Amino acid sequence: MNPTEKKDYTALGLLLLLAMIWGTSFILIKQGLKVFSPDELGTLRVTTAFLFLLPVGIIKFREIKPGDPIKLFIAGMLGIFIPAFLFATAQTKISSSIAGILNTLSPLFTMITGALFFQQRFKSFAIVGIIVGMGGTIILMLSRSGGAVFGINYYALLVVLACVMYGTNLNWIKSKLLHLGSLTITSVALLFVGPLAATYLFGFSNFTTKMQQVPGAWTALGYVTFLGCMSTSIATVLFTKLVKVSTPIYASSVTYIMPIVSVMWGLLDGETLAVGHFIGMAFIIGGVWLANRK
Repeated sequence: MNPTEKKDYTALGLLLLLAMIWGTSFILIKQGLKVFSPDELGTLRVTTAFLFLLPVGIIKFREIKPGDPIKLFIAGMLGIFIPAFLFATAQTKISSSIAGILNTLSPLFTMITGALFFQQRFKSFAIVGIIVGMGGTIILMLSRSGGAVFGINYYALLVVLACVMYGTNLNWIKSKLLHLGSLTITSVALLFVGPLAATYLFGFSNFTTKMQQVPGAWTALGYVTFLGCMSTSIATVLFTKLVKVSTPIYASSVTYIMPIVSVMWGLLDGETLAVGHFIGMAFIIGGVWLANRK
């Protein structure tokens, strides 16, 4: 196998592994919510990621410059802390499958917030892609099991808000923290927001009581610990490696595979999807593809 073929297989392997890790996040949240409340799950997720990357964060802290701490704190709040609560709260009323599909909106909001707040321009087909993607979101919010369409599930808006924050955070990092590596940004940002999560988790929630008294608490802890360590920590390292061995456009294609993984896990866990859900997913993925055309 020549070096080019080896590099291609490495990129493909990383792409599929990332899609599996990020696509599995939503079923892990669902399992954690069987024991923990949304605020407990959110702070537990951030705390485990913080503890997992703590040694790295301490080492990488020396790389930051004066003025970086507040920027990293904002990045930690936008990209890690607040979305952890939003996804946990949303999944008390929407399925893991739908949450995974809606998360695909992140690239669209990266473009929108970039144009609105960071002086970036839309590319060709971007506006059409955004309209198509938003149309898919509306379809998902209106769809119900059995194919009926009535009412609006407002909890889906929490996932949309999380995607807005993800998009804003990517532009914030590109604008303010481009001189730092991805691992440095993630680990040091967790140094700032992790203690806040841990303080709430152990000081102001019922987490410790549940661990002692609620059946299945340790199993739920395992799910959320895996979520925090893999989805927030290890996946960041893998994504950075993928960008280096391929291209940003190739790496972004993980967006199209993630919903397949989240839907697969949801169906295996007994969730049902209506026709409208599949139509909405097709619109969102199609919109993302149009918006990211070269």
